[in-house]
This record gives sequence, C-alpha cells and structure tokens, in this order.
Amino acid sequence: MDATSNSRKIVIGDVHGQYDGLMRLLGAIAPSNDDRLCFVGDLIDRGPKSAQVVDFVMNSPYQCLLGNHEKMLLDILHDGQVLQQPLQAWLFSGGQTTLVSYQDLYGEPGIPHAHFDWFRSLPLYVDWGDYWIVHAGVDPTLALDDQGIQQCCWIREPFHRCTQPYFADKTIITGHTITFTLPGVEPGKIACGFGWMDIDTGAYHPRSGWLTGVDLTNSMAYQVNVYRDEVRTVPLSDLTVAIEPEAVVARS
Repeated sequence: MDATSNSRKIVIGDVHGQYDGLMRLLGAIAPSNDDRLCFVGDLIDRGPKSAQVVDFVMNSPYQCLLGNHEKMLLDILHDGQVLQQPLQAWLFSGGQTTLVSYQDLYGEPGIPHAHFDWFRSLPLYVDWGDYWIVHAGVDPTLALDDQGIQQCCWIREPFHRCTQPYFADKTIITGHTITFTLPGVEPGKIACGFGWMDIDTGAYHPRSGWLTGVDLTNSMAYQVNVYRDEVRTVPLSDLTVAIEPEAVVARS
C-alpha cells in the first residue's frame, strides 16, 4: 500500500514509563485523526515517568491493552486492602519508580482511583480484522474463548514455539517479551514467527533503549532510543528477524 495512506493501523510497544521517548516517537509517527493506534500494554514500571504516560494515554483517543505490569498493580488491591505479597512482587518488578512518578506528577503519594479504574477497564486484546493485538500472546493449544489473563498477559515460550499460525487470516501483534531475549535477535530488532510479530524492543533496558511503533498499513517502523538522541524511520522488513521455534528455550 502507498506509504502516504491517509488511514493507518499503528501499534506501539511496551513504553514502561518512558514518557519523553514516547512523545518523540509520536512526533515521528504524527498520527492523524483518521489513524487507528493501539498500545500493547505495560505503560508503567521501570522507566521514570509512568504516571505521565498513563495520564497521557488515558486522555488520548488511542486504544490500550492490559499488560502484565498493569495486572500486577491491580493485584495488590483486594476489597480495598493492600496485599503485601503482590505489593512486594510489583515493587520488585519496577513499581517503585512508578510510585515516585505519581508523587512527582501529583505532589502527593499514591495512585488516583481513576487510574485504577482505567486499568481495570483495559481489554485483553483487540481485533482489527487482519491484525489481532494482545500484550503477550496466546496459548496455541486453547480455543480463542479460553484465552484469559494468564495467556494474554503472561505467556512466552509456548506461544513463540508454535509451528503454525494461530489464525489463518490475521497476524498477532504483541509486546511483553523483549525481542533481543529471543534467539538471533539484536537489540532494536523486531521478532516474528509463524503468524506473529513482537515489537517490544526493550525501551527501558540499558542494552537497548529502543521504543518502537509500527505502521502496519504501510509496513514502516518508527523507533526512538531513549538513551541517545536518535530517531529512525525504516521499512519494517529492515528490522524484522524470523525466529526458529525450536530455538526458543524455556525460562526458569
């Protein structure tokens, strides 16, 4: 399709609190009112400005999915009480920087109820017809109606090791697994397998720093490096690395 298409399908990978990088990325993408744009989840944790990212996306016209980091945050509350074990797990996974960012943005500790309510409203996936967007992936052994939070927000190896597409007529777009942790993928590259594409290029990670958005309509990739003054727009094919399913190993 012509690279000047007036209506684009755009997906942005895990932001992880990199607000300044996100603003630079959106400046490069320059989404219009006619474009459809979706975040894959994991807006928060690890990076320095999670609160600012959430505040922006909440008040934008864009779609956003539930990521495992938003789910970890939701899990710390039960019947209005803070559960210590889930709290410690979330803090260990980057939640401390998120709390600091809320203090910095609002001048008081804690996360607004409106933000918790918004996190609870986030869907597990969206279906764009030719593309199906989810945070982590799907269990290839389960029917679509049986895919839940554990699969959509957390799955890794069983999904990446699949040897045939889950859908016959659409490609699954994910984040969640930093692409350079997959075999043969260098930092900043996009990984793809049988019927899927992973665009989490590790924006927060010092080995990478790349935050990625993809224009699926025109097969273009937009990237910003949060640690360097670098922005690039390249054909998607130039960044994509095919994964051999048998080379994907289970993590402990």
